[in-house]
Amino acid sequence: MKKFLSLLALSFLLAACGKPAEPKLEFKNTDLTGLDYARDFALTDHNGKARTLADFKGKVVVMFFGYTQCPDVCPTTMAEMAAVMQELGPQADQVQVLFVTVDPERDTQALLAQYVPAFDKRFLGLYGDAAATAKVAKEFKVFYAKVPGKTASSYTVDHTAGSYVFDRNGKIRLFLRHGQGAAPITHDLKLLLS
Repeated sequence: MKKFLSLLALSFLLAACGKPAEPKLEFKNTDLTGLDYARDFALTDHNGKARTLADFKGKVVVMFFGYTQCPDVCPTTMAEMAAVMQELGPQADQVQVLFVTVDPERDTQALLAQYVPAFDKRFLGLYGDAAATAKVAKEFKVFYAKVPGKTASSYTVDHTAGSYVFDRNGKIRLFLRHGQGAAPITHDLKLLLS
């Protein structure tokens, strides 16, 4: 018994000598740390430049899937992210917001270049053809589906309404719920920027 207690005490001492565990960040949004999807994308930005997640290494990235003719979710999400950028102040330059269109048929490079920076000049619109859009949506587990309108071109697109957040190393960290206001998002981005 004495030998067992000595070994137990020694194991506690050795455990105490190890590297201390990193404190768990207390996010307001859904923590996705360690998930094995949403790893990368290959799309074109609204300036015509080919982009992957690696292009934004060193920044916290917020990625939202939507479309420019969306009547409600997309403009409110973009406005919310513009408010977050204002609340972050100088730290906002360390954040990259990406708007990925799920409507490549109508969302041309020119339209994205007009729409996306209207919310904040630092925001980037991303697009691909139908196959590239489907591939990225599958990788990110994003749902989208065309809903017919009165005419062939007046359709809407149902789509996932949240945003993904990546840390400075390009690792998936958070899923942001739609419509929560800027404060909880700002809180979580500040944790990732610290």
